[in-house]
Amino acid sequence: MPATFNDLVSLMTQLRSPGGCPCDREQTYATLAPMLLEEAYEAIEAVEEARESRPAELRDELGDLLFQIVFYAQVASERGDFTIDDVTDTVHSKMVRRHPHVFGDASAETTTEVLRNWEAIKAEEKRAANDSDAANPASILDGVSRKVPALMEAHQLSTKAARVGFDWKTVADIFAKVREEISELLDAIKVHDDSKSEADHTRVREEIGDLLFAVTNIARHLQVEPEAALKLTNRKFRERFSHIEDRLQARDRSFASATLEELESLWQEAKINRH
Repeated sequence: MPATFNDLVSLMTQLRSPGGCPCDREQTYATLAPMLLEEAYEAIEAVEEARESRPAELRDELGDLLFQIVFYAQVASERGDFTIDDVTDTVHSKMVRRHPHVFGDASAETTTEVLRNWEAIKAEEKRAANDSDAANPASILDGVSRKVPALMEAHQLSTKAARVGFDWKTVADIFAKVREEISELLDAIKVHDDSKSEADHTRVREEIGDLLFAVTNIARHLQVEPEAALKLTNRKFRERFSHIEDRLQARDRSFASATLEELESLWQEAKINRH
């Protein structure tokens, strides 16, 4: 008989009990954080495996991610903060509240309307939670964590802004912005090359950030999650670079003795053979 969610919760309780696992008993909010982030990234990477008709990897990684959530809830319960039932009840109530077009009398015929209603409801929730007055309204962007990776933060910030109408109309408009940012970056590099000043280097850094932000918006318009896309490219790079290493080793060669042309040839070979 398959284990249920309640079985997983009971298992977690036993692991944290006096007779359970010493390592699991030592964990805290802080020590669990890196593991939660790692499991989230591995789940994202497994999405690509699922697209390649390998859903078992995604199933396993979602299980690992769920285990971390249950782990956090168990620690919270022991601290007297909340229980796993509080977690499920809170998210259930939230989803009902944020889908009034399904569970209430509101109307939303398109995804755009749904998302605008979603953001309006979230803003109202935040105002109620903070007891904000009209002179100090909560920002729509407050819900985006500053602690997530920068690429993910950029995607979430632009998504939030787009939901209230602050967005480019087409992908072509964003490509025009990308070209503008490339031009500004080239100008900044030229100025820095001439001056070598810290202030001009800061401008180069800012222009690179602007370019990355614009590219992130292209991904969003094309419904591509940029963090996952870059992860996929990183994986391809690892595979292709490993091919170069293998081929050099087979030839009893080192990187120091190989020419750039030879390395480029092996890279192109890796592209044909492996991806």
